Amino acid sequence: MIITQTPFRISFFGGGTDYPAYFEKHGGGAVLGTAIDHSAYLSVSRFYSRLFDYSIRIAYRKVECVSSLEDIEHAPFRECLRHCGIESDVELNYTGELPSFSGLGSSSSFTVGLLNALYAFQGRARRPIDLAIEAIHLEQDTLSEAVGCQDQVFAAVGGFKLIEFRTREDIVVHSVPLSHDRLREIEDHLLLLHTGIKRRAADVAKAIIPRLGDQKAHLLRMREMVDDGYSLLTSGADLAKFGELLDEAWQRKRELASGITNPEIESIYERGKAAGASGAKLLGAGGGGCMLFVVDPDRREAVRAAVPELEEIPVGINSPGSHIIHA
Repeated sequence: MIITQTPFRISFFGGGTDYPAYFEKHGGGAVLGTAIDHSAYLSVSRFYSRLFDYSIRIAYRKVECVSSLEDIEHAPFRECLRHCGIESDVELNYTGELPSFSGLGSSSSFTVGLLNALYAFQGRARRPIDLAIEAIHLEQDTLSEAVGCQDQVFAAVGGFKLIEFRTREDIVVHSVPLSHDRLREIEDHLLLLHTGIKRRAADVAKAIIPRLGDQKAHLLRMREMVDDGYSLLTSGADLAKFGELLDEAWQRKRELASGITNPEIESIYERGKAAGASGAKLLGAGGGGCMLFVVDPDRREAVRAAVPELEEIPVGINSPGSHIIHA
């Protein structure tokens, strides 16, 4: 049996510039973010089909027992198996520490983690960046998902990173040089809350992608914020300034399409800001999922009390990329 652990992510700046429709036309995109200590777990083991009346068993929130790839309902499972050339005698299991549709890149963590596990099952190795690039092509080309390119990279390489996108194959990953104390300081200023609103990121992204050409000024500024955020973090600046920059990013982001925000999300945002958060943004494509607040630890409980209906998700940052934890 092979088991992989693959992190989810928090994206601070640059979201939107990681869509090929933007970076292939406007000289590149970039994002700043971090892999977090919540993960997707994928296991792959040999299945002795001669003893059963089916040859593939897949378990996620439901169980599929089928005799051929074409019978698999779960498209990402099916296409990852096809991509790796595995057609029978295999059992797959998925467990996610957090629910889907949370804005934390879980679908790409699934794809990267499954590819990593399937290759290891076959005795084949892939570099992390190659896993990311394969996952990008599977999601965008084979599965026709309206997704960007950052989630797959964070899932594969992990860490606190600035990632540049030149083409879908030319992706440059920079580690953000932060001391242990600075990382803990950043972590102490993050408050991650689940809004309870579920949405498919791809559905929201479908409204964003056609408008990327009309939003060039917003996206150019969002790209600049990646460098601004990097400078604030690495210079040791007051993290309230980082929160204010994150707040500007949210103002820019919600201008990209009407489905990114709604009155419920705006209420959460306004109450958190009024209680003392220096900045906030909705993670992922928008429409629901998790709201991230940047707040001084002394104001943390006040912000928490301002939105008592939301579930807090304790979060650690700078987690490693997809790796094998059992073989």
